[in-house]
Amino acid sequence: MFTIEHEFDATVITLIDEGDQPLEEDVTITAFEDRVTVEQVDPETDEVLRITLSAAMLRDLAAAMDLPEGSYRLVARRP
Repeated sequence: MFTIEHEFDATVITLIDEGDQPLEEDVTITAFEDRVTVEQVDPETDEVLRITLSAAMLRDLAAAMDLPEGSYRLVARRP
């Protein structure tokens, strides 16, 4: 399950784990114009863990989901 909220300066997506135990903590993804943050509460310390990805890193992650093992560099196409 997930929710989507559009705020003034960002879109917030929350992923909610459902189903059989054990369930993971909710993951919140906040997409700003120039970066994306991914947050999840550590159940052992009750602290929010945050990862920040630049727009380029997010682009690379999306591309990596469909590629085989290896090392890659994305290059912009020239018109």
